Amino acid sequence: MSIIKGALYIVATPIGNLEDLSPRAKMVLENVDLIVAEDTRHSKPMLNQFGIETKIRAYHDHNERSQAPVLIEQLQAGASIALISDAGTPLICDPGYHLLLAAHNEKIKVIPIPGPSALISALSAAGFSSEKFIFEGYLPAKQTARRQRLQELKNENRTLVFYETPHRILASIEDVIICFGSERQAVVAKEITKLHENIQRGTLVELLDWLHSDKDLTKGEFVVVIQGDKTNQFDTQEASRILKILLADHSVKQAAKLTSEIMQGNRNDIYKLAMDLKEKE
Repeated sequence: MSIIKGALYIVATPIGNLEDLSPRAKMVLENVDLIVAEDTRHSKPMLNQFGIETKIRAYHDHNERSQAPVLIEQLQAGASIALISDAGTPLICDPGYHLLLAAHNEKIKVIPIPGPSALISALSAAGFSSEKFIFEGYLPAKQTARRQRLQELKNENRTLVFYETPHRILASIEDVIICFGSERQAVVAKEITKLHENIQRGTLVELLDWLHSDKDLTKGEFVVVIQGDKTNQFDTQEASRILKILLADHSVKQAAKLTSEIMQGNRNDIYKLAMDLKEKE
């Protein structure tokens, strides 16, 4: 594989274990003209471990808007650039949006180099349904806003995934309990791929007790995976059977209304199912 001139590479780097850097990612970082990193002080030691001597420049929340046009000019002039974050896959709760948007607007080739992701790693190990899930990033730092957002999500039946910081992990779990109840199943994944990796599953109250059991457990970076609300779920197969009968003589709206009354299910979910069935006719 050779480096493409004028291309922007989005390169995933290790979230802890350096052995997770892929050979392809290493080759790209060694051969591009420039690496832009969220924090050069963090990334340089990692690059040095692999003997990567490519020029590196800071690209973070505070200079993103001013640096993006400069980098676009370099790309248009034929330079190859790799974007990396402090750890994991760039742009997942990390800087880069303005650069990527500008690159696409200018028809610059964007090439993702897949690799580590704390989000996907935690989800894959949690043991909850991952067919459909919602990634919420970081919950609001302020308690009022955090609880308001959690209240909006309490009836969500898809698996929920959050990032959380060490200084907010306890407060966030406490607020989740207040909004979701203490018995909802969840997973706290701490320091994924690092020396003190710990993946704990249980009810929310069990996880809170676990975190309180040792102050060292609240250190590090966290991914919290929460099982979706099961109380409002309906039997999709049975709902489909009823809808197919009703759709023969009723509109989608009427069929969905009647089905939700029969099954006592969420009308919006049943309406979406009805629409899907109608489109397949």
